[in-house]
Amino acid sequence: MSKLVDTHIHLNDSRFDEDREKLIQNFEKDNILFAVNPGDTIETSRSAVELANTHKKIYAAVGIHPHSATTYNEDIEKELIQLARDNEKVVALGEFGLDFYRDFSPRDIQEKVFYAQLELAKKLELPILIHTRDAIQLTYDILEEYEKEVSGIMHSFSGSWEMAERFISIGYTISLSGPVTFKNAPTLKEIARKIDLKDLVIETDSPYLTPEPFRGKRNQPSNVYFVAKTIAEEKEIPIEDVMEATTENAKRIFGI
Repeated sequence: MSKLVDTHIHLNDSRFDEDREKLIQNFEKDNILFAVNPGDTIETSRSAVELANTHKKIYAAVGIHPHSATTYNEDIEKELIQLARDNEKVVALGEFGLDFYRDFSPRDIQEKVFYAQLELAKKLELPILIHTRDAIQLTYDILEEYEKEVSGIMHSFSGSWEMAERFISIGYTISLSGPVTFKNAPTLKEIARKIDLKDLVIETDSPYLTPEPFRGKRNQPSNVYFVAKTIAEEKEIPIEDVMEATTENAKRIFGI
């Protein structure tokens, strides 16, 4: 049976403090080849690297989320570079991008920090994990400026099929997560049906975005299976096809 890859988890979140080790030990039983744990602050970037360095099947990404954009400065940038360069288990920059839904950081600062981390990705030649919420057009416009220089994954994509096509056209891979399993998610199910498997990866975004049939509970890596299962059902193809393609795509993007 093909293996699964969870391309976006937050296993260093405090909600996993009681059973983190058990969940990672269960990767073999849960048929998970590996998972990528991104940072969203400098502190979580450090802990993501620590977790990756002590667990064979965990890899890390480092970056500053738009919620924390006001913390970004020269010292943090230098540390992100050091974390990425000094650790073979760091396979991407992220998650970063734009979030105009919460507006926890001023929009102009979010945009400035978005550009700064895109420049880092160019410099370090690493793929990126992009967060965008209520800012999808501006996110696309900025990423388009870096076409052929930077590429990566549109994390937990929630836009339209038309926008998905546009991101794919400039080199990005679409990641679907738990919400694709929801009954009231026709747009995500349309993407699942229409997207070519070569342009797709899957994730849980644990502990967030728990899929059916566990909606309302804490999410965990094993639930990535239900994302793959829903995509297979929408495409009317064997789940093995989804698992094999998304795993190969993840290995290619992260160089694993």
